[in-house]
Amino acid sequence: MAGLTAPLPDPYPVRRAAGIAGVVEPPGSKSISHRALNLALIGRQPATIENLLEADDIAAFRAALVAMGWRVRSVSGSGLRVEPGQEDGAEGAVRLDCRSAGTLLRLLVATCAVTPGEWILDGSPRLRERPIGPLVAALRQLGAGIEELGRPGCAPVRIRGGRLTGGRVEIDAGESSQYVSALLMAALNAEGPIELLAPVLVSSPYVDTTLEVMADFGAPVGVRRDGEAREFRVEPRKPELVDGRYRVAGDDSAAAYPAAAAAICGGSVRLRGLAPASTQGDRAFLELLERMGAGVRKTEDEIQVEGGGALTAVDCDLSAMPDQVPTLAAVAAFANGTTWIRNVAHLRIKESDRLAAVATELRRAGATVDELEDGLRIDGNPGLAAPPGSSRIPIDTYDDHRIAMSMALVGLRRGGLSIRRPEVVGKSYPGFWADLEEIRR
Repeated sequence: MAGLTAPLPDPYPVRRAAGIAGVVEPPGSKSISHRALNLALIGRQPATIENLLEADDIAAFRAALVAMGWRVRSVSGSGLRVEPGQEDGAEGAVRLDCRSAGTLLRLLVATCAVTPGEWILDGSPRLRERPIGPLVAALRQLGAGIEELGRPGCAPVRIRGGRLTGGRVEIDAGESSQYVSALLMAALNAEGPIELLAPVLVSSPYVDTTLEVMADFGAPVGVRRDGEAREFRVEPRKPELVDGRYRVAGDDSAAAYPAAAAAICGGSVRLRGLAPASTQGDRAFLELLERMGAGVRKTEDEIQVEGGGALTAVDCDLSAMPDQVPTLAAVAAFANGTTWIRNVAHLRIKESDRLAAVATELRRAGATVDELEDGLRIDGNPGLAAPPGSSRIPIDTYDDHRIAMSMALVGLRRGGLSIRRPEVVGKSYPGFWADLEEIRR
């Protein structure tokens, strides 16, 4: 991953690309980085996490570990060494700032419930609007002591850590799969087995990733599927690594952006450092690009994405891959036909209302977009381009990294766009602008 040495101009002018060529090694997976650190915290286990994502969300987790008394230091190769302190808990309430990291908030709500001490979890104004109510309700049913200090079902919360009781609990995961992931990991520190029923589960591949990382930490989970519903059984045990080391796979979510750039602009990009058989849900984005007309070739070492031909619209349910809705919308703006993106109403409670943000900014760029209650309708225009001699259009990012990155893709093909607050990509992909510049031709 390339790095930038100078401050970014704001707004950041995206230069039009004649094509795409080069190699990108995406950063470590944000989802896996969170889960690996969380399991080390639950197991109170010294660990070296290699290829950890170096981004704002993980920096927030790192700061939380320090506040909880852990020793944390960087090691070579984008690694982090974490070691628990000598004492459980601390005197008085410890404040943990989750900043704008929704995943961190939800994981720590459950993890702090099984960690001795008193914890106050809070974050940015937007984070205070993002729901955690179903998770709090399920934890309370299992004996957790959680007090909401502000708006019901949202941060800030005060948690008195201890242990969860065993038993059976049902959770509404129609808003976020993170509720299930958080409970599964915290259940390892319960007094007895926990059976967790999720009748509805959005973004289910993220839970599959949780199960995979838990198995890597020696804590497999029993799963039973019944249609859309899932039932999990977690036996209490200490999550441990065989040799104290864990390597985070490359981020398929980040890889989607250079892949989409090749599909939109033509040329090819080679993606390295990704797991050959990935459970990350966003790996399926490559299949969408193939359906639209891009070429995708996979080997053990890399994935190559080629574009240049006409792109065709798709009709798809992206409930399992919500983070790629803005990316697909950027590709759809240049495809022949009408693209329908469905069943993603939960995007309205992300870092921004992503459906409204995508629709607004694509229209600003000249695309034809209808915002639906649970998705988007995009009439593609392969000829979409900045009028000759026109001034650059500034694109709002809504303090949302995925809006910034997806609209940058539109600028690569259309030209004439600039991205406000470009540094927001630091939440998940700090090297994004450098990588984009490196492959632009």
